[in-house]
Amino acid sequence: MENKDDDVKKAQIVEARARNISHNVRCTECGSQSIEDSQADIAILLRKLIRDEIRAGKSDKDIYKKLEEDYGETVLYAPKFDLQTAALWLSPLLVAGGAAGIWAYKKHRQKTNVHIMALNLVRGVPLTPKEKETMLDLLTPPPPRGVSPSSLWNRLRGR
Repeated sequence: MENKDDDVKKAQIVEARARNISHNVRCTECGSQSIEDSQADIAILLRKLIRDEIRAGKSDKDIYKKLEEDYGETVLYAPKFDLQTAALWLSPLLVAGGAAGIWAYKKHRQKTNVHIMALNLVRGVPLTPKEKETMLDLLTPPPPRGVSPSSLWNRLRGR
C-alpha cells in the first residue's frame, strides 16, 4: 500500500515538472503556443521526451539545455542574457533614459533663457529674481494652443 502511494506521488511530481517545463517551451510547429497547449505532433513528441528525461533523473536545467541544443534557443520562451540579446533586454532602459534626458534638457532650457544670460553679460551685474521673472514672462513663447491631454483634463474639470 505504501509502495503504491510512493508511485502515485512520484507520478504526480513527474507530471507537475513536465507541465512546468512544457509551459516554458515553444511549439516549433505552431510558434505561438507552448507545447503544453499545442496538439501538434511535434508538441506531443516533445512532451513525451520531457517526461522520459524526468523519469531518467535529469534536472530541469539539463532538459532545457537539451531542448535548446536540439531545436535552437528560440524554442524557449525566456531568452538568456548574453551579448546577442543584451540590446533586447536593455532597450527599455535605453528608451527610458533617452526620454528622461530629453525631458531634463527641455526643463533646463525653460529655466535658463539665452537672452537673460546675454543681458547679465552686458550689464555686468546679475539680474534680480524679479527682473528675471519679468524677462522670462516677456521672452518665453506662449504654450502651443493645440489639444493636449492637460488642456482636455482642465476642460473636463471645468476650468
